This record gives sequence, C-alpha cells and structure tokens, in this order.
Amino acid sequence: MAKKTKVVFFIPPGVHMLDLSGPAQAFLAAGQMNDGYEIAYCAFQPEMSDSSGLHFSRLEHYSQMNLQKGDYLFIPGFSRKLLSQLENDGSRQQWQGLYDWLLVQSTNDVRICSVCIGAFILAKAGLLDGRKCTTHWSLVQELKKYHPATHVQDDALFIKDGGVYTSAGISSGIDLALYILEEEHGALLAHKVARELVVYSRRSGQHSQESIYLNYRNHLHTGIHQLQDWLIENLHTKTTIEKMAERVNMSSRNLTRTFKLQTGISILQYITLLRLEMARTLKSSPGITVSAIASRCGFENERQLQRIWKQHASIF
Repeated sequence: MAKKTKVVFFIPPGVHMLDLSGPAQAFLAAGQMNDGYEIAYCAFQPEMSDSSGLHFSRLEHYSQMNLQKGDYLFIPGFSRKLLSQLENDGSRQQWQGLYDWLLVQSTNDVRICSVCIGAFILAKAGLLDGRKCTTHWSLVQELKKYHPATHVQDDALFIKDGGVYTSAGISSGIDLALYILEEEHGALLAHKVARELVVYSRRSGQHSQESIYLNYRNHLHTGIHQLQDWLIENLHTKTTIEKMAERVNMSSRNLTRTFKLQTGISILQYITLLRLEMARTLKSSPGITVSAIASRCGFENERQLQRIWKQHASIF
C-alpha cells in the first residue's frame, strides 16, 4: 500500500483560524477524493488558543512529528503581537528549537509552507535567505527590513522557491493548497476540490500556465457546472446537445444560451478545448500514438486532431 502524503500544521500561539483551517480543509477534501493525505497538528504544548480565543487541546509536540521526504509542513499566520515577542529572552530558547527543527525538515526534503505572517518564522529559521517569498501585503516592508537576505515579492498570491512555499495571507492559504494539489495530481483534482469548497481557483502571477479545467468556471449556475463536470470525465463519449440538455433538465435552446452566458464560450468551443487539453497531456506519455490520442480524446480521427490543434496553436 502506497504511503500517504502527510500534511502537518504547526499551530503557533494566537494562530489565525482561517490561515489554518483553509488549507487544512482543502487537503481534507482532496484526501476524501483520492485517499492520499494524512493530516496532523502540532504545537509547543498540548493546549493552545487561536487569536479569537478558541482553544485547541491534545496537540502533539512538533518534535514528535514523523515527517518524511515529500511531506508538507504548514506554518499558519498568527497574531501580530507575537512578532515582537519572538526575540524576547523568555521565549528565545523555545523558538530556537523550532527553527532548528524546521531546518532539519527542509534538509530532509520536507516541503515547508507558510501562510501570511507565518513567513516570519521561516525567515527567522533562515529558510528564506536568498529565496523569493511573500507575506501579507501590510507586512512586506517589515519582512524586508528585518530579513534583508530574503527577496520579498509584493505582487503574488503565493510563491514557490525550491521546496519552500509562502503565501500572502488569509484566503491565499487555500490558493496555495490548491496549487500544491494541482502540482501533485493535476488541474482536474484541484478544480474538484475548489468546487467542493465553493471557491474560485486563483493562480499566482508566478503560475502562467492556463488550464481548461479551471477556466470558464467562475459562475454559480449549478446545471452548467454539472454539465462541465460530466464533459470533463466523458470526452470519449459521443453525445448531442439534446442529450446534454436532458442531462441538466434544460431545453436545447436554453442550454445553448445559458452556457454561453455563464462561461463566455459555446459548448462546442468548450468541448474542443477540453479535448485539446487532454491531448496535450497524453502527448507526454511514452508509447502512445497520435491515432490513439485522437480516439481517447473524442476526435473522429488523427487528421481532425491535427487540424484543430493547428487552429489553436497560439493557445496550445
């Protein structure tokens, strides 16, 4: 049985709940879909409280986390009051132990991620020296000032530099989690998780590649979403506008009009883009012929695939 990827969240004092719960929920949803993630939580002590006073209990000490190569460790954001306390004599030893542990995890190829102000913990551990990184917009200058060895970016939702990921804060922790899921499992799973969470999947400025699985979904029409989901998973199935309309309990005319209104493109254009996206993915698979790709993507033949591919050369 394949090892599940572990995602561990270190809970600092005064943690911001959304910084923690947002990405945790994304990995939970992904794990329920493909049984691929084990989520764990740790802290300095068994009991902690978040910035609003909500209490956590039965937390394991971070040193007890058995992280291996390829696992993920998240440092969520926390109350700004803690920033001024990190260098206090009374807490320096406690924090230094955490910094040393983070460096060991990074050396062991554990992927280290921060949300919002959590970047300051990575910076203090030396993990951001010489790396591109980001944090909450209101703290960018402070991070630059206290950690001049970092290359802080102020125009990105999240940034990956080597095995270290930083995000801008609050909801961008979800964006980072979705990006990681797309890295590991492809855009389709990331889209499904975003749909489960009822959020848009926003890509970082550093992530230029477009994906048909994520585009044309920024609407709230349930029937059109259902049809898009079905099309994504049934490209090899021949269908008609009448059958598609019946599937979502709409008339053919209403479906055609509504799909264009909600997505900005026609159903035929959308299906063509889906097929080309799948064809692009299959082309990287060794040993598969162009004819087989055309068949699996729902094209009539190899010639039709090549003709349509040339028509969309600027995109693909």
